[in-house]
Amino acid sequence: MRIIFMGTAELACPSLEALASCPLYNVAGVITQPDRPKGRELRLTPSPVKIVAQKLSLPVFQPEKIRHASAFETLSQLKPDIIVVAAYGQILPRSVLELPAKGCINVHASLLPKYRGAAPIQWSILNDDGSTGITIMKMDEGLDTGDILAQQATQITEIDDAQSLHDRLAKIGASLLMQTVPELLSGNITSRSQVNSEASYARKITKEDGLIDWNQPAIANWNRIRAFNPWPGAFSFLEQGSEKIMIKIWRAKVINEIKGPPGEILQANTQGIAIGCGLDAVQITELQREGKRRMEAAAFLAGLPLTPGMKLSHPNKDPGSLH
Repeated sequence: MRIIFMGTAELACPSLEALASCPLYNVAGVITQPDRPKGRELRLTPSPVKIVAQKLSLPVFQPEKIRHASAFETLSQLKPDIIVVAAYGQILPRSVLELPAKGCINVHASLLPKYRGAAPIQWSILNDDGSTGITIMKMDEGLDTGDILAQQATQITEIDDAQSLHDRLAKIGASLLMQTVPELLSGNITSRSQVNSEASYARKITKEDGLIDWNQPAIANWNRIRAFNPWPGAFSFLEQGSEKIMIKIWRAKVINEIKGPPGEILQANTQGIAIGCGLDAVQITELQREGKRRMEAAAFLAGLPLTPGMKLSHPNKDPGSLH
């Protein structure tokens, strides 16, 4: 059974590895996004899927646009029986969707129709959901609108952030994919349509989304910190006279033992840095000053002493300088 795998981000890697390790399938080609400039030096960097594909000695193709005729010609020459897509980053045109006899299927990191779109993991945490999951669906020309083939749920725990939830969903996705593909190929699976009235959209995250509004309840700010770890990172600004020092906040918890004005430092000790919110407070346990490394609260305070009454604010400033 000849399979074309299309993916770019880390979420897709376990699925590619699982397919490549199964003797029943021949991964005839891996389609991924072109190398992109990254880092301060803007070096061309391959996608995570390309790195995995090369380690597995699989042929890799990197069309700039999957809609281009040259891309379709490449896919046609690979003669796929089925196309498997996971975190690829482009919408497939009808010509590609109709190419393989068994169609195209997608591994999506939400329980569709909830959170169609680019960032379902982050939005599930940001919206304080108790669970999320993986959907394997048949692809159509819409954005994550195809019929559902299989789903598996997982709880979102208090210790989860976007990275830990991503890693768990990637493994669930690979496992569910390997259960679903043989059933689909043998015709032993029944798909069901999505209920469009229940659909929601998980738009792409921007760096500016990480900016904390201390007027929000503590639980909302805690969810923002978790949802945007590791990228783009939740951030605020420490007011020191006329200077504004950007601070990224990596880990925190909600506390209700003390309360105070939104954005005001209420406590600063080895246990953490407590900041007032619109309701309750957030205790920061891991953070990062602009240009410095991430560190625990105690180490941070040793280098930059903070005292109750100092303020964190959110002026309009591009967070891109902090990595």
